[in-house]
Amino acid sequence: MSDDQKSADEALADEWAAALEEQGPGKGGAAAETAHFQELQPDAHGMGAGDIKIDAILDVPITISMEIGRSRINIRNLLQLNQGSVVELDRLAGEPMDVLVNGTLIAQGEVVVVNEKFGIRLTDIVSPADRVKKLGV
Repeated sequence: MSDDQKSADEALADEWAAALEEQGPGKGGAAAETAHFQELQPDAHGMGAGDIKIDAILDVPITISMEIGRSRINIRNLLQLNQGSVVELDRLAGEPMDVLVNGTLIAQGEVVVVNEKFGIRLTDIVSPADRVKKLGV
């Protein structure tokens, strides 16, 4: 990643953090905190047979999606949908959205709007053990 891209990403993260702080406790819950991540570094010691080379997967693209809800309808009703149609979803207003990575539920969160863009504030992370259970293993 170039230095220009890193500085642009950092500026965007700072903008989101500032906007979320402005919301404060009275507007959508507790004030948000900016997550800080350390750069992953290769182990200075030799890589043993049980060590994982994380560098090999850092650039693998994934798809992250947020799901508001679902609905099942038959094809006849699907073909009758047009502009202005309303489709009822299986969630109530105010329920958390699902955060999926490559189709696997990893978290739930609430919608936030910052500078006219949608985002999601994570409220619950699914534990790795629970994710494995859902796979049916």
